[in-house]
Amino acid sequence: MPHPVVLLVEDNPDDIALARRAMTRRNLAARLEVATSGPDALAKLHHSSQKLPRAVFLDINMPEWNGFEVLERLRADDRTRHLPVVMLTTSTEPDDIATGYRLGANSFVTKPFDFEEFTEIFATMTTYWAGVNEVLDSAEPA
Repeated sequence: MPHPVVLLVEDNPDDIALARRAMTRRNLAARLEVATSGPDALAKLHHSSQKLPRAVFLDINMPEWNGFEVLERLRADDRTRHLPVVMLTTSTEPDDIATGYRLGANSFVTKPFDFEEFTEIFATMTTYWAGVNEVLDSAEPA
């Protein structure tokens, strides 16, 4: 059986590398896919032959569309409406947290700057969202 997939939507190459290292270091039973922009994420998610990931880890500060704009588009689409989305960002702003939840985020996590702490948090998130959490198959009625 193939490993479940999580999609990281992140434009910072250093954060992408940290996520990949966290996956490898913790030997997580999940596969990490990366989209480096909002349009790239939606293209990956709307590829008709591809099964949806178990969760999307979504940065806020990105060019083209910010994370909130991506989240709005995900929630407006029947295929991705129920897809778990975790806002994974450096922001600790109460307005950003409130906006994320108002737009339908399932969780809001602030990225730590320490690699060990980032590894622990990323591993915990991936284990929960890719392995513990039950998801609604996009083919099932809502």
